Amino acid sequence: MKKNWVIHNNYKSFEKELKGIIDSFADQGDIVMDGERNLIKKFKLSSGLMINIKSFKKPHLINQFSYAYIRPSKAKRSYENAGKLIQSGVLTPLPIAYIEFSNSLGITNSYYISGHVDYDFTYRELLNENFPDRVNILKQFTHFTYQLHENQIDFLDHSPGNTLIIEKENKTYDFYLIDLNRMDFKEMNLEDRMANFRKLSAKDDMIRIMSDEYAQIINKPSEEIYNLMKNASDDFQKSYQRRMHFKAKFLGREYS
Repeated sequence: MKKNWVIHNNYKSFEKELKGIIDSFADQGDIVMDGERNLIKKFKLSSGLMINIKSFKKPHLINQFSYAYIRPSKAKRSYENAGKLIQSGVLTPLPIAYIEFSNSLGITNSYYISGHVDYDFTYRELLNENFPDRVNILKQFTHFTYQLHENQIDFLDHSPGNTLIIEKENKTYDFYLIDLNRMDFKEMNLEDRMANFRKLSAKDDMIRIMSDEYAQIINKPSEEIYNLMKNASDDFQKSYQRRMHFKAKFLGREYS
């Protein structure tokens, strides 16, 4: 089994310790998220530094070959995209390292290591209409997303669970992006920008708050921006429902 280690220069002194943690990953660490596709664990290094390690699900044979010879693995993309975000002034857990295990067929397993962020809540909590300071947070989040667009960052997984939020003084907030392996870096037109909001919420009041704020930022009519954002959200919801119905039918389950 071949191992490919890439460690950020600032963390080279932790190389031996990190390798030991990866070797015993299955038996150590505190589970942060155990999902269908990925597993994230939290570890404390001997220096006191808290880190997260994301273990990606073993890819199927075609992707094993693809990640080795055609396109970067999810771990490598996460690491490199984090670096690009930081260069653009966008907050994300600090990229520390990524590791790829491969055999003659391709990459079998990969891990992404980042700094741990103690956050207060995620965007998902804003789906609750009674969440404190909700309107203000949504407006600030809209400015944050606008800055992504201005920096030519199209975050393809801009969804409720992928923004960590930290409350600061005077009702201001920091936003950290996570789950970084799917991004495009390109000039974004208005339709692209509104489509980037499509996964965040189907709630009309949230769409109205964010579209009104974005319209003010770019000096466009509110109804024009609202219609673009709402249509993008509706199209995504319809597509999502179709996929879920197809998946349920394929697995012989009911979907409602």
